[in-house]
Amino acid sequence: RTMPNIKSVSDLRNNTDVLKEVDASSRVYLTRNGHGAYGILTMAEIDELDRLKAAYTLSSKLQKAEERAAKEGWIDAEVLERELGV
Repeated sequence: RTMPNIKSVSDLRNNTDVLKEVDASSRVYLTRNGHGAYGILTMAEIDELDRLKAAYTLSSKLQKAEERAAKEGWIDAEVLERELGV
């Protein structure tokens, strides 16, 4: 793992140089008043984070549904079809 690439927010005055340094293996972090404030991600990284977030949300909801079904019981497929009008 490489060391983080840390930049001051004021370095964005010439943002083309900063943005050239951004990729998945070399993130750029921005500071404000000496403290970490922002991280610049590529669009591919943002897309991957969105996919991971959606997968986590779905997994979490499925787990809660399974726990509820184990506690309260499962609905028979025929009952479900009748309820849905299928």
